[in-house]
Formats: sequence, C-alpha cells, structure tokens
Amino acid sequence: MATAGGERVHVVESGPPDAPTLLLSSGLGGAWFDWEPVIELLGDRYRVLAFDRPGLGLSPAARRPASLRRDVGVLADLARTSPEPVTVVAHSMAGFHAEALARLHPDLVRALVLVDPSCEERVNCAGLRISAAMFPVLRATGAGLEATRLSRVIGPLGRRITLRQATGRGEPVPPEVVRSVYGRGAVLGTVIAEDVAYREAAADLLALRARQPLPDVPLEVLTALADAGDAAEWAGCHRRIAGMSPRGHQVDLPDCRHMVQFDRPDAVADAIDRAHGIAS
Repeated sequence: MATAGGERVHVVESGPPDAPTLLLSSGLGGAWFDWEPVIELLGDRYRVLAFDRPGLGLSPAARRPASLRRDVGVLADLARTSPEPVTVVAHSMAGFHAEALARLHPDLVRALVLVDPSCEERVNCAGLRISAAMFPVLRATGAGLEATRLSRVIGPLGRRITLRQATGRGEPVPPEVVRSVYGRGAVLGTVIAEDVAYREAAADLLALRARQPLPDVPLEVLTALADAGDAAEWAGCHRRIAGMSPRGHQVDLPDCRHMVQFDRPDAVADAIDRAHGIAS
C-alpha cells in the first residue's frame, strides 16, 4: 500500500528499479491485473507500477469522492516515486486522468499511451454535479453489500458480464483472485461512484484543455473498433486526441474490443516501445 493524493492505494511493482517507469491506470472498475498480459510482453525493459484507484482492486475505500482533481493527485504522487518522468499508460476513462496529469504536471510525464480512451468533446454539467453528494450514500451501499455478503455474488457476476461484452479473452488471473477483488463491497460502491462522476471529470478535462497546453510529449492512442457503435466517429475522435501533440500517433485496431490489453496486449506493448523510441 502507498499513500498518494491523500488516499491509500494498492500498487504492484515489477521490472528493474533503474529502468524507465511505466504507470498503468485501469478503466472504470478495473484492477491491477488487467495489465498482466501486457506486462508479460515488456520483459525487463521497464519498471512497471500497476495500481488500483481508491476503492478499486485491493485499495481501501476512498476517503474522498472520485474526481479529476483527486485522481490526478494520486497519479502525481505515484509518478514522483520515479527519479525521471514517467510514461502513463491509461485505459478508457483513466485517459482523462493521464491527460490532465500531463497538462498540470508536465515535469512528471515523459509520454502518454492511451488505450481506447474515453473521448468526450461536448459535455455540459452545469448545475448537475452530484458525485460529491452521492459519495457517502454509495460508500454506505458498498459497506452494506459487504456486510450482507451480496457483494460476493453481484461483483464477480458483474465482472463476467462486462468482460463478455468487452473482450474475447478470459481473465488473466485465477478465479479466486477475481473473487477476492470483485467480491468486495467497496469495489461495487466505487464502480457506481466513478460512473456517476464520469461526466463531471469529462467536463473538467475540457475546461482544463482551454487553460493548460499539452506538453510536447509522445502520445500514442490505440482505438478498438470491433465494438465501437460508430467506428468512423470513434476513430475520428481518437485522431483528434492524438493531434493534440506534435508527436501524436493513432492506431486503429479493427478486430479488437474495448479491453485492448486483453485482446491485443502486443499492440499496447508496441505503443509503449514507440513512445520510448524503440522500434517495434
């Protein structure tokens, strides 16, 4: 466990301590082991920090509501454990946090690798910010599900349903590990809380884009198209994200679903290497 951004978070470190550091951040409801298929392909080229946001994975329940500010603070403190700027590898909605980190703390970021990132270009949350008010209710809901042991049924079932939609592959870890994570009431409450806070985080990122430039860093964007509702629109949105950096690069993955790190871990590993100037 590490203290970061005023929260306690579960961190798994691997790779040589003197290698370039990767900071891996999962999407909504994700856990550190979502990255196992990618980490297996990285060899000893990188020091890898895979962490669980507050309330997810094996991290304790969050002390504060999910928000762009909170999660950038967590990333920033974890990045400061590296003597050099880090490469942030972020999936889905974690792309909001990674981009905001680069804009607010450019000294901490060497490169960005965004894996099928959430893409919101027009969001209006004026007067509709409810995540902070909902936070104590959802935290209590998670505790109640834990106390009644309903979380042990609902959580793993929800995970299975989600993966059937988002990937053609199975879990990268044994079933008992999955149950130990998704059977936690705190995880269920946190998933709902992050979903409630999603549009607020998107709106905050759009406002930040208008104030703070993105630093000139390598920016890799991977686009899963197999389950995209409108493939052309989704790819176009991702091309515009990549275009925010002079060194941006976007890759279409036509046969890949949203959990790219499961379906195409090789594509993620290649993107990380490209961001570090290693030919793939």
